[in-house]
Amino acid sequence: MMFSTKAEYGIRVMVELARRAGDEPIPLAEIAEHDGLPLAYLEHLVARLRKAGLVDSRRGSRGGYMLARPAAQITMAEVVEALEGAIAPIECISEAADGSIVCARESSAEHSCPTKLLWTRVRFSIVSTLRETTLADLLRGAEAVYPVPTGPTLPSIDLQTLTSGA
Repeated sequence: MMFSTKAEYGIRVMVELARRAGDEPIPLAEIAEHDGLPLAYLEHLVARLRKAGLVDSRRGSRGGYMLARPAAQITMAEVVEALEGAIAPIECISEAADGSIVCARESSAEHSCPTKLLWTRVRFSIVSTLRETTLADLLRGAEAVYPVPTGPTLPSIDLQTLTSGA
């Protein structure tokens, strides 16, 4: 499964808005130029983000976009779903209104999908990761999301002993 450029570019815009967060809105043209992204496409993506309540906009000569909430309160699940729609690893798996996972190929209890468990687990892993990752985490970098282990590690190797044959 691959997310489209909607998710990739949209998240990049959100990171840039978070990085430059303040009282002044950021012109989308500046973000497009800074990241080498097509402005017209970003305008389309930001419209979706605005509709989802993730960004606010201000018109005029000092206009632009800003985050609607603090970066720590915006999850990547919200961003990806605003841009891509419902998250499903394959076309036949979706989430019902009650939160249960439905396979479109299952017609009755007698005809169950043999791969539903696999795709449900894959979807759960993806959604969980996106829900657990905030925009603030992305600003802090990969170490904030995937901390470097600090506990016991592999024993150290003395390179001099190793090369001397002792």
